[in-house]
Amino acid sequence: MSLYLDQLADGMEFHSAGRTITEADIANFAGLSGDFNPLHTDELWVRENTDFDGRIAHGLLVLSASNGLATPGLDDLAVLAYLEVSRRMVGPVYPGETIRATSTVAATRVSRSRPDTGIATLTVEVSKDGGEVVQTGTDVLLVATAPAQEAA
Repeated sequence: MSLYLDQLADGMEFHSAGRTITEADIANFAGLSGDFNPLHTDELWVRENTDFDGRIAHGLLVLSASNGLATPGLDDLAVLAYLEVSRRMVGPVYPGETIRATSTVAATRVSRSRPDTGIATLTVEVSKDGGEVVQTGTDVLLVATAPAQEAA
């Protein structure tokens, strides 16, 4: 079952499943991205040079993982393209912590050039164990409108 642009309403919320960020996730992301900054790879350096309790996950790892989380309803959205992403990294995620995302429909509009599609802007908030918010931002998506027979 697809969820189309026409079925989105401002304020509609979607809550994801959780995912625990592991030591392996951080090591694999460092290898994939080439980001071996000591914030993510050197426990001793972090403790001696920062206010963090230990190594932290890459902000882009948290963004990627939270974007891929199973999210009932939102997973059914008829997304044609991911147009834009914006995130503020406002708190650390340590290995062993579980993240969740809440996406809220902020605005929708039908495309002027492609009336069978539209733009959906979602605000996104990623939180971890205990409800502490670690990322905030927006996702802008190109979404299909309902086919004529379904819209009626």
